[in-house]
Amino acid sequence: MNQPAVHTNKPVVDATHKHQTSSITNSLPNLPLKTIFAITFGFCGVNMAFSLQSSQMSRIFQTIGADPTKLGLYFILPPLAGLFVQPLVGKYSDRTWTRFGRRMPYLLFSAPLAALVMVLLPNAGSFGFGYASTAALLFGAIAILFMDLSSNVCMQPFRMIIGDMVNENQKDKAWSWQQAFSNLGGVLATILPFVLTYFGVANTAQKGVVPLSVRLAFYIGAIILLGISAYTIHTVKEYDPDTYALYHHIDPEQHKHTKPIWQLIKDAPKAFWEVALVQLFAWIGIQYMWTYTTGAIAENVWHTTNATSAGYQAAGNWYGILTFIQSMAAVLYGFLVLSRTNPYKRKFWYRFGLASFAVGLIWVSFIHNQYLLIVPFCLIGIGFFTVHVEPFNIFTSSLDGANEGSYIGIFNGTICLPQILASVASFLVFKLVGNSMPGMMLIAGIAMFIAVLAISIIKQDKPQEDLSEKTTK
Repeated sequence: MNQPAVHTNKPVVDATHKHQTSSITNSLPNLPLKTIFAITFGFCGVNMAFSLQSSQMSRIFQTIGADPTKLGLYFILPPLAGLFVQPLVGKYSDRTWTRFGRRMPYLLFSAPLAALVMVLLPNAGSFGFGYASTAALLFGAIAILFMDLSSNVCMQPFRMIIGDMVNENQKDKAWSWQQAFSNLGGVLATILPFVLTYFGVANTAQKGVVPLSVRLAFYIGAIILLGISAYTIHTVKEYDPDTYALYHHIDPEQHKHTKPIWQLIKDAPKAFWEVALVQLFAWIGIQYMWTYTTGAIAENVWHTTNATSAGYQAAGNWYGILTFIQSMAAVLYGFLVLSRTNPYKRKFWYRFGLASFAVGLIWVSFIHNQYLLIVPFCLIGIGFFTVHVEPFNIFTSSLDGANEGSYIGIFNGTICLPQILASVASFLVFKLVGNSMPGMMLIAGIAMFIAVLAISIIKQDKPQEDLSEKTTK
């Protein structure tokens, strides 16, 4: 079995170490910063795939001829994939112990597949299927489905390993670092079409073909995803079953007797359901942001709804820049603020982040100046960072380590189900707001404000106690 690089073969939590650890930690040891870096940095590559998908998917599908009123149909596919894939990856990786590790074998398989699909997706209009043809749209739909399947499998090992190896003292730092690196990946991904266009790469193409600037961005993202995933696989050494059981105070044979997913849901801690209600409204807002922001900017700033026009493509590039600004705001907020917060104040920072998100979304729906959009996107960055950190901090603190991967996979349902619900509802909601994409941004902001109010129901928001001390009393 691979041993963690920072520990001996027979891990010991000595009295000195335990005395130095605060009372809010369990018996997992403090990890060196270089180990936390190795655990969290890999998310940079994974989020390049997700960021290119979220920032360019609407543009790609409208470019190849998708009906704007039916965009929600295509946006159902990614969360549907995550809803099924992530719990399965969690369940089976909980009992996967190999010489390559416990979570890493899944990354070893999924990263090359994700990179391949990243190359295929933006070429949906390049195979001669024809503008708005069933074949082109079907190819794009299948590509986005497989891209999200593989990206979800890539993502889960990085989330699960924090629960496996990081104690409560360092958990806020680890989740914040992971999301900060995730946003750095988003920065690289979303600015690429703009930068490539600046250096002369074509940003328009014949009708029904995705511009070369977008296609090259996906190719570069695929290469970086492969490289960073390889670094993580090579660097991170996971705990063997005995070491894991020792640190988590569970039976070393626990992983051989995992419960069915339905039973785990039934036995889920109360914090799961409390945070799930907040996630419901937050991710409805995020889904509408992903689906309609490009169109809202094109309509408000460039005064066009024609996806084949130069103005619409310019709006798509500007959304990439705004996503870059959003990501930079998130990185700064994560490193300078959220990674330094008191674990006992998680609910306060959760509320602050989602309120910032709501204000930003509503503001976007009314702005007609492209440069003024920078301000609300900074607020959106703070909120987007928060929604990827605090729910996991609160929920994972209620787990005991026995089914960590399964529960993190199941918890992803609180992200995927709201997106599916939002996409289905969009067929009605879009008509109710007069087929207005800026109107859908307003709806997104209102949903986010409801999420802020829902945070009040969370009661189980306290960090774990020191399990090692409890067992010695």
